[in-house]
Amino acid sequence: MGHTAEIVSLNFNVSGSMIITGSFDHTTKVWDVLTGQCLHTLAGHRGEISSTQFDFSGELCISGSIDRTCKIWKIATGQCQHTLSGHRGEISSTQFNFSGTLCISGSIDRTCKIWNVETGQCINTLRGHNDEILDVAFSANGAKLVTASADGTSRVYNTMTGACQAILIGHEGEISKVSFNPIGNKIITASSDRTCRVWDVETGDCLQVLEGHTDEIFSAAFNYEGDTIITGSKDNTCRIWKC
Repeated sequence: MGHTAEIVSLNFNVSGSMIITGSFDHTTKVWDVLTGQCLHTLAGHRGEISSTQFDFSGELCISGSIDRTCKIWKIATGQCQHTLSGHRGEISSTQFNFSGTLCISGSIDRTCKIWNVETGQCINTLRGHNDEILDVAFSANGAKLVTASADGTSRVYNTMTGACQAILIGHEGEISKVSFNPIGNKIITASSDRTCRVWDVETGDCLQVLEGHTDEIFSAAFNYEGDTIITGSKDNTCRIWKC
């Protein structure tokens, strides 16, 4: 049986053999790409699902919910391995690091939490934003992470120490999407101010302002080589940029 409410998040596993979908019906479903069959329904949240992601091994996935928790699930069995509790507001974004040892969660409570995947324990709580955190991302090697906030800034943190290493200031509206390039020396941010910005990770300097959209930008991503960016906007267009 399929979802009974709108789907707000979906992801492939690395091999492309499975998809997970997160829904307002409070469940995440695991699907076989070849057959289209539902393999597992991951039930347990008490609110809408807001974020989902596979780890890079494809053995685990994480779901974040407006019930203020995240859950780590075993794909093989569909069983919940850990419930990550501690946020005081809805979860907006989740992500595993490449090695699958850590995961992060961003929340409207203005914090980002770092979790140990094996134990389910919170390792650190990153503070500093003065409005909701809307997106979070690890660098490829997991040494750094970045947060995006409705306060119009992004913050770069050292994963191990939790120290804030740079504050990316320049947008005139909330930032809804943030991402590292593949080698981890640049960050892109997408904002309601109709621009996307490219930043130097080490210095926090703005390298480029991508202007042209006529409405809010909700999504942005680097290509595999890191030399091209695509942005998606409320103006009903996508734009491709060289960086």
